[in-house]
Amino acid sequence: MKIDLIKRLAMGAFVGCFIVLFIMVLISLQQGPQNVSFSGNTIINAFLGSIVVGWGFSLTGIIYERDDIAFPLQIAFQMGIGMAILFIVAIYLQWMPINLGIGIIIEWVIIACIFAAVSWCGFYIYYYLVARDLNNKLNIKK
Repeated sequence: MKIDLIKRLAMGAFVGCFIVLFIMVLISLQQGPQNVSFSGNTIINAFLGSIVVGWGFSLTGIIYERDDIAFPLQIAFQMGIGMAILFIVAIYLQWMPINLGIGIIIEWVIIACIFAAVSWCGFYIYYYLVARDLNNKLNIKK
């Protein structure tokens, strides 16, 4: 149990940091790297905030170990809690520009949902392929 928790925490921190750094690179490329300057506070906030958000999504993945809950409800649970944590952190760290109007907020939410869906699909496909390979190995040994 402790090892599983440590793995989830590590994976959540890694994926969270990767996604935030990827977004920061995209912002730099869009605006021109020579025009972008991230302060030390911005880097520290991005690092710590991305870890918290990564933990929010990875720790809620425990729901998939419950067989008595329907798969769509498991997805809704994980995404709902993960997105809630993301929005709280985003507002607190001012990642989401709430002072620029509703249009920017809606755009931010849509982009966040797309990143979450793509990440979820990537992990789903990965674990599906791992399970398929294990099943094939078990069938070969029979």
